Amino acid sequence: MARFCPLFSGSSGNCYYIGSAEHGVLIDAGKNAKQITEALQRCEIPIHAIEGIFVTHEHSDHVSGLRVFASRHKIPVYASNGTMAALQDMGILNGKFPANALSLEGMECAGMYIKPFHIPHDCAEGYGYRLMTEDGRGVSVATDLGYMTAEVRDAVTGSDLIVLESNHDIGMLRNGPYPYALKQRILSGMGHLSNLSCAEELCRFVRTGTTRFWLAHLSQENNTPELAYQTSLCSLTMAGMKENLDYQLAVAPRSNDAGKVMIF
Repeated sequence: MARFCPLFSGSSGNCYYIGSAEHGVLIDAGKNAKQITEALQRCEIPIHAIEGIFVTHEHSDHVSGLRVFASRHKIPVYASNGTMAALQDMGILNGKFPANALSLEGMECAGMYIKPFHIPHDCAEGYGYRLMTEDGRGVSVATDLGYMTAEVRDAVTGSDLIVLESNHDIGMLRNGPYPYALKQRILSGMGHLSNLSCAEELCRFVRTGTTRFWLAHLSQENNTPELAYQTSLCSLTMAGMKENLDYQLAVAPRSNDAGKVMIF
């Protein structure tokens, strides 16, 4: 059976495990190697189960633990050409682990087919990922989106489970302590998806067959788990959709201290 485990999610670090009990992959490695190892242990996922790390982009909250973790366990790393070039410039690609540029055609890894898609974000060349598991389940990870593009929407539509960014409440961000330039960056088309924009997309995805959602990459300063959850819940309810009947909705924790794993 397919397993999804949000090890870390948010502006302070991101890392997700997708696969089975025996083998799977990580999406990003945005915490240090010790923290990732301990999180995997809490979720009862052995290190040897990880057959690849698929990187979305080069920002530190997605790659801060990549060099040490991949080097220590000799795990292959995959990303776009642009991200690979950025990782090289950052000194992360140290020759101690395989590093491979991944085309939009995708590839097989850990018994799954993994197909990337471009994301609109202020990075070298960001990817989101759609994974088809061994038992035919589709899982998509789409965070760090300035806005929902047609490419992203088409790529994730029909997935059984979608991890979608619900980064900030627009009111909290506009009235919060961030400098004006940073606020404008987050609100821009190359920034992050708001709670409201995320909620609007969920309704479309339920109509096209998705039944499981994880709200991800929440800002610690400009959002709360309850606010993100209630924004999406309200939108879905107003569209006539019922939680636990038409869909399941959860918020990915900043740190999965409880070792929570979704099996589906």
